[in-house]
Amino acid sequence: MSSKHKAAPPQLAADCRMPVEMMHPKRNKNGHSSRMPEEGSPKRSPQNIPYKDLPHIINADGQYLFCRYWKPAAPPRALVFIAHGAGEHCGRYDDLAQKLTGLNLFVFAHDHVGHGQSEGDRMVVSDFHVFIRDSLQHIDLMKKEHPELPILILGHSMGGAISILTASERPSEFSGMLLISPLVVASPEVATPIKVFAAKVLNFVLPNLSLGSIDPNAISRNKKEMESYTSDPLVYHGGMKVSFVIQLMNAIARIERALPKLTLPILVLHGSSDKLCDIRGSYLLMDTVQSQDKTLKVYEEAYHALHKELPEVSTSVFTEILTWIGQKVSAAGETSHT
Repeated sequence: MSSKHKAAPPQLAADCRMPVEMMHPKRNKNGHSSRMPEEGSPKRSPQNIPYKDLPHIINADGQYLFCRYWKPAAPPRALVFIAHGAGEHCGRYDDLAQKLTGLNLFVFAHDHVGHGQSEGDRMVVSDFHVFIRDSLQHIDLMKKEHPELPILILGHSMGGAISILTASERPSEFSGMLLISPLVVASPEVATPIKVFAAKVLNFVLPNLSLGSIDPNAISRNKKEMESYTSDPLVYHGGMKVSFVIQLMNAIARIERALPKLTLPILVLHGSSDKLCDIRGSYLLMDTVQSQDKTLKVYEEAYHALHKELPEVSTSVFTEILTWIGQKVSAAGETSHT
């Protein structure tokens, strides 16, 4: 992407405690961020890179969250916030974000607490709502800079759960929500009453006990993408802690209460052979939300990360996403001019 980003005047974002320019770094001719200096910040990322050299926001707990921004060459028509899944990071959505900028959409994302280049113990969060709170903070900062633009939210896996709960807190704020293999329900085979009880007991006694890692073979049937996932140093390949599993269970309980509140346009994409997020959750979502404009597309035999699947699947997924978002942005634009 060869766009240049016009720097905003130096000012402090009230809930960001950093220059606004840091959130939207200038881009050079290759489309990469040129870093802006920041005084008096000794903080470093888990990869030991000074946060003054990285685009970031600071959340309400004082934790630094690494951010990415994909700005289109032409004036943006809408904002799109991407919420990534458990254990991964927002950089894995670069291909999708680049395609969205082709529709003149301004895409932005951050690594959740405990993920990627953001602060926090790996895959540890005090409360799942921290993810929602941080997402709303980032969204509010972008809306403040672009108050005239409609905003859509896109989430994958755990990011789908984050998207659902974020949208439910602001039911009328989003022009659409797109979910790829969202976490909506716990698999009945995994979340048996005995296992749930055991997890709750363990959370009091051994909250940091590992319950096993995410199986990379369940991510995609595309061997190249699976190898990319397993070799990515920013992906957490360790075990999922009991305390994190409890937070996922809490999120699922909240989602059950949140779904009936949703009336915004929704597109859900899910693979029929997804072993990580039960497709029954997507069927439940379709039956429960109050949205008049809702679509579920199932990809037969596809695994979890549809945007990283075999070419025939991922190509179809990208086309579906671009077409749907393009329609929603056009509809939102027409509404704003009437």
